[in-house]
Amino acid sequence: MSSAVEENDTQPSSGQEPTVPKTAKQLEKEAKKQAKLDKLKQKQEKMKETKPLLKEKTDKKESKKEVKESATYAINTPIGEKKDTSCPMPDAYSPKYVEAAWYSWWEKQQFFKPEYGGRNISDHNPKGKFVIVIPPPNVTGSLHLGHALACTVEDALTRWNRMKGKTTLWVPGCDHAGIATQVVVEKKLWKEEGKSRLEIGRENFVEKVWEWRKEKGHRIYDQLRKMGCSVDWDRESFTMDPKLCEAVTEAFLRLHSEGIIYRSERLVNWSCTLKSAISDIEVDKVELGGRTLLSVPGYKDKVEFGVLVSFAYKVEGEEEAELVVATTRVETMLGDTAVAVHPEDERYKRFHGRRVVHPFCNRTLPIVCDDFVDVNFGTGAVKITPAHDHNDYDVGKRHSLPMINILDDEGRIIGDCGEFTGMPRFAARKAVLAALKEKNLYRETKDNPMVVPICSRSKDVVEPIIKPQWYVKCDEMAANAKKAVESGELKIIPEHHKKTWYHWMDNIRDWCISRQLWWGHRIPAYFIEIDDPLVPRGNNLDNRYWVSGRSHDDALMRASHQLRTTIPQIKLRQDEDVLDTWFSSALFPFSVFGWPNQTEDLEAFFPTTLLETGHDIIFFWVARMVFFGQKLMGKLPFKEVFLHALVRDAHGRKMSKSLGNVIDPMDVISGISLEDLHSQLYSGNLDAKEIEKAKQGQKEDYPNGIPECGTDALRFALCAYMSQGRDINLDILRVQGYRFFCNKLWNATKFALMYLDRNIKPVDSGNGIKKESPMNIWIRSRLAAAIKACNEGFETYDLPMATTACYNFWLYELCDVYLECLKPILQGNKESSVAQAAQSTLVLCFEVGLLLLSPFMPYITEELFQRLPNIAGATRPISICIAPYPEPEQYPWHNPKVEAEVEFVQKLVHVIRSARADYNLPTKVKTEANVCCLDEASASLTEKYSQDIATLAYCSKIGVIRSSDVDKPSTSGCAILTVSGECEVHLLLKGLVDPTKEREKLSKKREKLDQQVSRLVSATNAPDYESKVPEEVRAANDEKLSQLRGELARLNIAEEALQSMEQT
Repeated sequence: MSSAVEENDTQPSSGQEPTVPKTAKQLEKEAKKQAKLDKLKQKQEKMKETKPLLKEKTDKKESKKEVKESATYAINTPIGEKKDTSCPMPDAYSPKYVEAAWYSWWEKQQFFKPEYGGRNISDHNPKGKFVIVIPPPNVTGSLHLGHALACTVEDALTRWNRMKGKTTLWVPGCDHAGIATQVVVEKKLWKEEGKSRLEIGRENFVEKVWEWRKEKGHRIYDQLRKMGCSVDWDRESFTMDPKLCEAVTEAFLRLHSEGIIYRSERLVNWSCTLKSAISDIEVDKVELGGRTLLSVPGYKDKVEFGVLVSFAYKVEGEEEAELVVATTRVETMLGDTAVAVHPEDERYKRFHGRRVVHPFCNRTLPIVCDDFVDVNFGTGAVKITPAHDHNDYDVGKRHSLPMINILDDEGRIIGDCGEFTGMPRFAARKAVLAALKEKNLYRETKDNPMVVPICSRSKDVVEPIIKPQWYVKCDEMAANAKKAVESGELKIIPEHHKKTWYHWMDNIRDWCISRQLWWGHRIPAYFIEIDDPLVPRGNNLDNRYWVSGRSHDDALMRASHQLRTTIPQIKLRQDEDVLDTWFSSALFPFSVFGWPNQTEDLEAFFPTTLLETGHDIIFFWVARMVFFGQKLMGKLPFKEVFLHALVRDAHGRKMSKSLGNVIDPMDVISGISLEDLHSQLYSGNLDAKEIEKAKQGQKEDYPNGIPECGTDALRFALCAYMSQGRDINLDILRVQGYRFFCNKLWNATKFALMYLDRNIKPVDSGNGIKKESPMNIWIRSRLAAAIKACNEGFETYDLPMATTACYNFWLYELCDVYLECLKPILQGNKESSVAQAAQSTLVLCFEVGLLLLSPFMPYITEELFQRLPNIAGATRPISICIAPYPEPEQYPWHNPKVEAEVEFVQKLVHVIRSARADYNLPTKVKTEANVCCLDEASASLTEKYSQDIATLAYCSKIGVIRSSDVDKPSTSGCAILTVSGECEVHLLLKGLVDPTKEREKLSKKREKLDQQVSRLVSATNAPDYESKVPEEVRAANDEKLSQLRGELARLNIAEEALQSMEQT
């Protein structure tokens, strides 16, 4: 063709001027140009043709992405039957698939009962017992993350002890939650029937509560099952069950008969909305920075708080003299019975013994001297309202002041209060202020930071009010409880909580146990009325006229004996109140076993082994269980108390509906969209502004909603988080990280099962082990270390030690190292002795590794355990739940020598892989590396593990160069990498990288790193950095700075190597 072209070009055509012949160089140039044009044209045409195809492919990819969902278990398996694991494993880990069907089978098999396997609970078990009761959640609610943490920790400990062979029992239960339940049912009654409880009466209302409990009470238990809790459901206890009601009545009767329970009139926390006394734990202390308007139930307008109002009391008989006092609750001045000053305050010495005139009530108030007055606060004069303030109550007692109650049960003004009588308390607040101004007694109002007590159930402002109530005398019981901890008889973990324990015991107050409710244990106490002129009539506060009994007839007999009169002359009236919910909860460790009856369960399982709960209820529940256990049973109810941290959000904030950071553990398990998170806010009691604020908080924290993490990942995360101390700052991303860990377990098992035989020869524990691959010996040594760490973690309640051991073994040792080294072996000749040894070691690692993980991740470990091939001659337990937990003595494979060798190998591999990353070499591109060793030890190790190093470092060849070698390979085109003082790697890069382009990439990377370093250095050099920035943040900054500088140093080495390559 070229000759034809030449001929054409040189011969003139008819009628044309002859052309000048072109040179060969010109012809070559034109040919190249034409080839480029043709190539461009072809490319353009191809793009036109493939654009629709590309679009189609993209569409298909997108549609595939949309359609692809987590696998679900679709095999028809009747409830309680064993899951079918003979089917192929789904491509990826799916919590829905893995968690399906297992729990009902566990339950039907009765794995969680102490009698499992035909064991007699009364028989001695040489391995011991482990007994624990659940902190009973409220029947009204659903599990929150605090419950999830408690249940996870308790279940992990229970499963571990069960696998250790102990007689194990975890008792589930639910609390009747007096106030919370009554509020819920009252709202339901009003919403559905437009009636109040008063309209339908006590008996009918209690029936409504039982109906509600039957309808909704299973929700908590369903969630416990979802969390994988291995409780004995046959022993489930509800605090209003007949068995537990009998225990409550018996406890009250015994304590009342001894005078430990008595009746008295004292200040209580009163909810005007609930019309009941409430406990301190049901009072939320809301901090205000100054003047704030708050919504209060029953009031149309918001009420002002956070201000200090000053007004004057005129001194009696001296018109110009006055004492100015200040208060945050000006309406309470209607109940003032004195003004207090410090005895040494010179300003008021002339008023000692005199009185001031109350401007609205027909009385004068004494000026009393008391050391509690702070002379430097305000005017140094303090109004005293003994019936409505805890400090003033103590002053009133010291000076025998009258206790004037100005509020009825609903918070309206009562008594001799003139025009204010009958007003709601906060309407009276405005009216009293106006009246003070009218009488020229008002002085000023100023902002005042304060704490407002809010009822957690009704959201009402709590009022201190004097009421006749039932109390438990606590001083002697507190002293005994303190001694138990001091002597070591009762162990509190972590130990720093002992300080809190001693504080509560040393400052104990008698416990108010009566509540003005209808739902709960009605107090089994009766007021005695006598139809006998020879016996004086009693009053409501006279303990001689109160009797308790197991029934009305029993109380009659006791009243007759108590007052020495005949039964016909006695009329009994049972107290309308119910007992504080904490009363029945304090009996829980022995009432669940049938006390006061001497049952087989009580004999076998009391005292329990451990109590696990949150440190926030160390007094409200833990201490009271100890009180009643020692008093009623003569024993501590448990030997150890393990107090877990409180769960907060990722920013360390308390979980609050108004912040939008309350997380339902079920949403973490199943996942939830941002829109559905928003919709949950409307089911609460938030107002419109709070909902918008909460929505914004959710949007910032969960812009894409909460991903599906699964039960196992949530449980593992909660246990791993326990190392943080008093609080857990839960980050959902970390939980999701453990879901990825589950996926790693899944994929590793799936890969291994592709190459493993169905019957594996057992690991040879004899002399033959020395002939095996050093990597087999190494992984067994690491397995032995994990076994030791896991057992130690459980024994010392250091669960993060166990989770870290499991995580590191599976991820960094088994998957990242051992499994990678095994791939060439498993993909080769499976019949070779090397492959057989590898298979047996691998199955052993998988089986034992799953056993270690099982207490934390019950679902995925059961699923994978059931799919493992059998080891010849060994019988695998029917379920991982009841399989023996690995003991260090069974696996005496710790080998420090081999571990040190592999540590050197890993360091060498890390250096090579880091360099590959710096030069942007993909894993598919294999490199050659020569390891230069100055000492024989390093050289021998490198030769011994050369194949493993090549596999892990993505190298085609690992050569060893000794210092004594005469012919050393050229270092031209190599990156020189330092491993240690005796060892360096020559990584061949020539022909694999473009030095110029790579230098440009490294230059850009350096620029970014320099900017990061500059910003961090600037931040750390800021004034007051050391004092203002938290220690953990400073530590993180230091670590980050060190990492950045390390990266920059590596870049320098890489750039030098590239520059060298450019020059060769």
